[in-house]
Amino acid sequence: MNKRRKFIKQIGLGTLGTGLLTTLPNSLYANSIANNYPISLAQFSLASEFFMGKHNTLEFPARAQKDFGVNIVEYVSMFFADKMNDPSFFKELKLRTDDLGVTNHLIMVDDENIADLDKTKREHAVESHYKFVDAAKILGCSSIRVNLGSLEQTGSAEAVADAALEGYSKLLKYGDDHDMNIIVENHVGHSCNGKWLANIMKQLNHKRAGVLPDFGNFCINRTKPETMDIAGYMNTKCLEQYDMYLGIEELMPYAKGVSAKTHKFDAQGNETEMDYKRIFNIIEKSGFNGIIGIEYEGGLMHAQGIEGYVSNEEGIIATKNLIQKSM
Repeated sequence: MNKRRKFIKQIGLGTLGTGLLTTLPNSLYANSIANNYPISLAQFSLASEFFMGKHNTLEFPARAQKDFGVNIVEYVSMFFADKMNDPSFFKELKLRTDDLGVTNHLIMVDDENIADLDKTKREHAVESHYKFVDAAKILGCSSIRVNLGSLEQTGSAEAVADAALEGYSKLLKYGDDHDMNIIVENHVGHSCNGKWLANIMKQLNHKRAGVLPDFGNFCINRTKPETMDIAGYMNTKCLEQYDMYLGIEELMPYAKGVSAKTHKFDAQGNETEMDYKRIFNIIEKSGFNGIIGIEYEGGLMHAQGIEGYVSNEEGIIATKNLIQKSM
């Protein structure tokens, strides 16, 4: 079995949710704040290691701090799905981050679809998200990130918007009761349309609502995955792309965080598919003063032996350096 097929088989167990280095530069160990934007590390930047069982969540905060000089972390629910009914796990994680001086920013939740067109399924999905709010509360997070849609969802933009407004509103009520923001990423389906997602926020006008703009998730039409997991998603192709820069501009007024997605870098350390300087000009003009999250995704491709991508470590460091020079 070749490297790519073996890797795909391993990561196929992870569901998506029913987005340079030779020596370590001195700047790596500098304070994680540049130009007033704190920098966090998303757990998904090490996705290949988590999917293959080479890393675990309890060790992630120490790794973020020691290896990358980052003191704010973002978790991904699929990497500790078996612990969701175990409060002691989250208490232990909180103790470790407190000892390190690491801040727990948010949990990226990939669970049932709170914008499902079926009312019964939608209500069940909302209740299914309560446990993530509870876990985030134990960790001291400010937010959980949710999806409005799923890989297999169908329905018009209008119909899904109506369902999203109802499901999201109910989850926001639970978030409000627990002092937790419930924020949406442009991740799947209609949510990858910046105008559509911004309109959801405008209609809700809720203090706990917000978005987590992801630079790399503006595909509004892609081929259907053969399987409803991360491996299936990785094998899809984008058929129609929403204007990335327009989308970021539309979403930034509602942002409670930012996911700085990267895939490939050129010899100068720039992202080959995104103009980071242009993106950060948009962010600055919006008045945003929150956390910028490193989310290097190319490590998944590198682990399969696909040329042009660097390792998790190299990609994380390159992304951090790119963020800092783009501010």
